[in-house]
Amino acid sequence: MDPIGHLIPRQRVPDLSLPLAGGGSWRLSDQKPEHFTMVAFYRGRHCSVCRDYLGRLQSMHAAFSRLGVTPIAVSMDSAERACAAEADWGLTDLCVAYGLSLPQAREWGLYVSRGCGRTSLGLEEPAMFAEPALFLVRPDHTLYFASVQSMPFGRPCFEEILHAIEMAVAGRYPARGEVTE
Repeated sequence: MDPIGHLIPRQRVPDLSLPLAGGGSWRLSDQKPEHFTMVAFYRGRHCSVCRDYLGRLQSMHAAFSRLGVTPIAVSMDSAERACAAEADWGLTDLCVAYGLSLPQAREWGLYVSRGCGRTSLGLEEPAMFAEPALFLVRPDHTLYFASVQSMPFGRPCFEEILHAIEMAVAGRYPARGEVTE
């Protein structure tokens, strides 16, 4: 991580170990995808934009899997909220991890917000939650791609990400943005 708090492409990302909605646990260092682990940080069950975004990822899960990409959705939600999101949003194929801590969010360079009332879904925002981010992590646990948002909108389009991964894998395109001096 650089002094500003960004993860650096081609360098190892922090390990991440979290419980999964529905039981079990997930650890980044145990992942061995063909090409990438896709870590999609989302705001939580209270967010309608997250519901739609993760619904799109769910609908494209098979396409990403065929391409050697293993996606996971991660939030600071409680077990109850994560399980409700998984069930209510129909995330049948997508792993949903919860319980991300503030120190873990900081390690990943995520923006963090304080809750400020009810959302369009009629749910109370939690006291604190991470804003969205999307990371592609190589099998050697180095960063390939990062997109970090401070707001719920402006997220990368999964169709474009899928196409970009196809091109990057075929052309052996290197991770970019690694210069820190």
